[in-house]
Order: sequence, then structure tokens, then C-alpha cells
Amino acid sequence: MTEETFIKLDSFLKWQNMVDTGGHAKVVIQDGEVRVNGKVETRRGRKLVNGDKVTYNGKSVVVEL
Repeated sequence: MTEETFIKLDSFLKWQNMVDTGGHAKVVIQDGEVRVNGKVETRRGRKLVNGDKVTYNGKSVVVEL
């Protein structure tokens, strides 16, 4: 893995079909409904790397790029 290997939180939510659109991702992130590694994350541009755990709406997914 290189330092450049990451995906932004809003893109990850769309990629994993946890939200339908980028706009929906923005809203749920800003509203504090998304957790990364157990902590509320309100930055939609948060860079996720392999091993990060994203939780939203009762579903958790571990990042594997």
C-alpha cells in the first residue's frame, strides 16, 4: 500500500451502496450519522485507508482498496 491509496468518505459510501447519491452522502455525514473507526466523522472528504471501519445506518464495512 502506498500513501496515495485512499478513498474519500463520501465516495466510499456511494461505492458500497450505503447511500444513493453524493448529495445523500453529504447530508448523512454532516448530520453526524456516519462513524469511522467508532468515532463520528463529519468531514465528507475524510481519507479512508485499508482497515478503516465505516458504520452507517446499522451497517459496518471495512475498507479494502
